[in-house]
Amino acid sequence: MKKTILALCLLAATLPAFAQQQFTDKELATVIWAMGQMNPQGFTLKLSDLSQPKEGIMVSYGATQNSTDRKNIPAVIKHAKAHEGLVGGSFIPEDGTYYFDSTRPFPEDSLAAALAFARANGQKSVYVTSKDIHVKSNYEQKDIRIIYDCDMGSSTDDLFALMMLYRYMDMHRCTLLGVIVDRMDRANADAVDVLNNYYGYPDIPIGLETKGVEAPRVFIPYHNLAYARNTDAEPLFKRTVGDNGTYMEGYKLYRKLLAAQPDKSVTIASVGFVTCLARLMESGPDEYSPLSGLDLLQKKVKAIYLMGGVFGKSDQHDYNFTAAIDYSLRFFRDLPRDIDIVFSPGEVGDPLYYSAETIISDMDWTDAHPIKWIYEFLNEDKFQKMWDPLAVIQAVEGDELFNLSERGWVELTPTGETNFTPDPKGNARYQLPGDARWSKAMLNYIRLMSIQH
Repeated sequence: MKKTILALCLLAATLPAFAQQQFTDKELATVIWAMGQMNPQGFTLKLSDLSQPKEGIMVSYGATQNSTDRKNIPAVIKHAKAHEGLVGGSFIPEDGTYYFDSTRPFPEDSLAAALAFARANGQKSVYVTSKDIHVKSNYEQKDIRIIYDCDMGSSTDDLFALMMLYRYMDMHRCTLLGVIVDRMDRANADAVDVLNNYYGYPDIPIGLETKGVEAPRVFIPYHNLAYARNTDAEPLFKRTVGDNGTYMEGYKLYRKLLAAQPDKSVTIASVGFVTCLARLMESGPDEYSPLSGLDLLQKKVKAIYLMGGVFGKSDQHDYNFTAAIDYSLRFFRDLPRDIDIVFSPGEVGDPLYYSAETIISDMDWTDAHPIKWIYEFLNEDKFQKMWDPLAVIQAVEGDELFNLSERGWVELTPTGETNFTPDPKGNARYQLPGDARWSKAMLNYIRLMSIQH
């Protein structure tokens, strides 16, 4: 008899057309229990036809969250029928328990609302169906203060890393103190001005390098972004600084921002050259602080997340460090040894390929989007790997999502190689490449942020 019921459940759960008949609550409970056995990682089931939704952010109701065995399922069904008619199952590895819940769906472009509902219902995470990822909702509200240092205007991963920071700001997960552009040329800072305005943070200060790398390689020339116009010759995107405003020198903005922060409170996400950081460290007292730049960095900064470095068996040089080798050597030489530093090597982001076609599709919710504009009008489709966002994600999320090396010290050679010496007392670690599932999940996380609006 039990085998017959199980066979019926399996057929009903896998063939929605069969499930058009009316099931009793007792039969539904058996189906739901069977779904839990069939789907150890979790499932969502629509009670009306036993189909499994392909899209949506699924959040469990707090009223049914302690349903952990078969006898609790009827109460879950009753609650679900009184609400959206969805039942979910999920395995929580922290306590080794499988839970059944009445579930509320949200559109996938409504992450902030889904997370707010999850927190109000005591849920640790939400599940994004089409992306097959869980997003934490009960994260600790840490006081994370970030300065983003980038070489905007070349590879587009800088754009997505900054986009991630805006989305984290929307979720109150960090405070973006300022953006440093270490690739010379005003147009690159103007692009950041556009993004600040587009994502709703027009007053975030921008600093620009003026004595850095001369004519560095440009992989994707999107420097005209800030000056894009519609068919009526009107600017497509708003700017705060505008054509007549000025940007503070990059290292000077560093000094101004750091001087105003509590001791050991600032995190730097550096995903480009380290020219502004090197100049900061060599700077002297000024109107913002009586401290030298080196002392200011040591006093105010707790961690630096660097996109760069080549580790393991390879002896290749790193582009970001080699392009500005003199500055890079001074940075590595003088960096205080009590500042934690985490490297995000290129090989970790290599599998995260975000194609132009997918980007445009993910942003089809609007006609005028600055990142979408780049992909629509530049006709470029190369180097679209999401290296830079990984440094930003770890800076905000912490170590939980990453596999990391042991601790040690990193030395930069005159030709740009990063040599790692293991030492439990070292200040340096580096991200290790993940497997295919991890890489897919990280890319889907970035994509999830792209569709928010």
